Amino acid sequence: MLVNGNRFGHRRGFGAFAVALAVLAAGLVGSAAPTAAQESIPTFAQLLAHKVSLKPALVGVHPRVFVTTAELAVLRQRARTTHKAEWQRALATLVSLTQAPPPPPGSQDRRAQNNVALQIAGTSFAYAIEQDPKYLAAAKTWTLAAIDYEPWGYTFNKPNTDLAAGHLLYAIGWAYDLLYSEFTPDERARIRKSLERHADLVYDAFAPKSGRGLSFTQNHDFIPTSGLAVTALALMGESPNAEKWAVLARAHNHRAGQLLSPDGFYYEGMEYWIFSTPWLVRFLDAWEHSTGENLWDRGQFRNWKYMIAHIIMPDGQTVFDFGDIWQGPLTRAKQGEDYAREYPTGTLKSNFNLLYRVAARFQDPQAQAVAERCAGFGHTNQEEWLTLLWRDPGLKAAPMSEIPLAHHFEDSGVAFYRTSWDASATAFALKAGPPEGHRTTKLLATIPEWRLSSGHAHPDAGSFIIWANGKYLSGDTGYAGQPQARHHNTITIGGQGQGDEGDHDVWPKVDQTALDSIRISAMHVDGARVRIEAEAAGAYLPSAGLVRFHRTFEFDGKDGFVVDDAIETRQATPIQWFLHSDVPIESRGGTFLLGGTAPSLVATMTSPKDGRTSVEKTQLTAPGRPGSITEGPEEQRGYHLKLETPAAATTTIRAELKVVK
Repeated sequence: MLVNGNRFGHRRGFGAFAVALAVLAAGLVGSAAPTAAQESIPTFAQLLAHKVSLKPALVGVHPRVFVTTAELAVLRQRARTTHKAEWQRALATLVSLTQAPPPPPGSQDRRAQNNVALQIAGTSFAYAIEQDPKYLAAAKTWTLAAIDYEPWGYTFNKPNTDLAAGHLLYAIGWAYDLLYSEFTPDERARIRKSLERHADLVYDAFAPKSGRGLSFTQNHDFIPTSGLAVTALALMGESPNAEKWAVLARAHNHRAGQLLSPDGFYYEGMEYWIFSTPWLVRFLDAWEHSTGENLWDRGQFRNWKYMIAHIIMPDGQTVFDFGDIWQGPLTRAKQGEDYAREYPTGTLKSNFNLLYRVAARFQDPQAQAVAERCAGFGHTNQEEWLTLLWRDPGLKAAPMSEIPLAHHFEDSGVAFYRTSWDASATAFALKAGPPEGHRTTKLLATIPEWRLSSGHAHPDAGSFIIWANGKYLSGDTGYAGQPQARHHNTITIGGQGQGDEGDHDVWPKVDQTALDSIRISAMHVDGARVRIEAEAAGAYLPSAGLVRFHRTFEFDGKDGFVVDDAIETRQATPIQWFLHSDVPIESRGGTFLLGGTAPSLVATMTSPKDGRTSVEKTQLTAPGRPGSITEGPEEQRGYHLKLETPAAATTTIRAELKVVK
């Protein structure tokens, strides 16, 4: 696994340790500068024609996929010195030492097999570092149980070819590589047989076939194929199909790397950034370490620092929850099943150690600063042990002041602003862009096998979220099985929302050119005063009859916001305007109090004068089990203020919002 941009990069002050690191690092990584070849879009046939081979020095050698035996010796030194506290925290997360693995055929509980896989990876790596027989015994027990699971994943949805398959191919493939000399010949044969069977199944599920669309930018694509890459690299030279697995895995991950938005905003939202993006990094590291080919130089990886810096609220624990993310008000109230999973120690599991890896790979002090900021908030990681490989102890973090307080993700169409990097800051964001970015419209025409699967991107064009004085004042409702515009701070047209609401992915029936017209047309920052303008009519189907939806969102630099909407329809139509709150909304004559006790938000609807207002509970369909996501239970997620205007072809709506301390 690559560390520090060079392999196991070195800094001043480490003496003999630095010399060892320098020897390991020499000449093993290509330039980080962009090249025209990297920015061109090869055909899928060209990607599949790519020849894959291991570095000559790694042929017939184990371990090799992420680390070599020599590199493990360097990591052991880190574990005793610069990374001692982090490594001890990582070891404490290994339940494999005190618990038996679920026996075959494997658990059908949500993500249960994923968790087994992560324990296998962590425990195997722990033995490689600690050389303590208790870790080896646990790693063997868990690995030898998991190879006999049937299926890998859910019996009722994509058995053997989905997320659990990716997790287990990664973990067992790496265990095979790391512990090769510790497994008996019989154990190696059993593990190899299981890996070969499952790799073939994943290969068949993602190989191009006539009429088959491939959703390269969706996590259900690049997670399984990243796992396939690790197994392929571990078994190359031993399994006859390993090279073809590797070629296909590279093709899919090459596509994901190029097609995801280069501005760094991850369209599936923060929950899926945490869950999914580690797989992009696992592939990049395994591929470069094993083959020498550098596929790192993409804007999305370089710019993740901006997303994480801005999407985490000033309190360090809450996030701007655009898209499918947890349970909205329930999670923020420390309730619901998602809270226990995503805040296992009471602080956010943000997977910030990914930014340590990015910082090291690009020698980026700003990315290091964002990672250290998350560490300072007490965040945790899914695989704490990877910090040992990923954090460059010699890379000094830049001050957070180097990262601008305002950031516009121009391709994705999301604008953020905060008054400072302090906990007392006011922070807000507005979203108005195509589900997977403006660049997608041009790229789709050149990649015929690409099928978008954008269901985790909500129908929320024009929506905004406000945080002030340590509190989430007006925002989103979280992960939904059937997301709808009325769940967000935006509008519906005669009751019709954005896209084709009713399914989890509302976007397939919306013309891509129309989606491309959704945009933040301007963001002006004058001192602490901010004005954001957005066009969002393209989010609605033609049947809504919407001609124009122009939203202007203004912040006065202190405690006041104004939302001005100019709406035009082909015929006289009533408009519904929504503003959400985590807690009950109090009506006070002509104003409404959101947020309960101070700090709170006072909303005054100044136009139209003849609009009809109501306060309601927000009810939505929560996600069902995998494969039946639209069939979840009804769940209350906070409250909302609804303004309904009289039917008209031209409508203006103005809301004045004031933070009350």
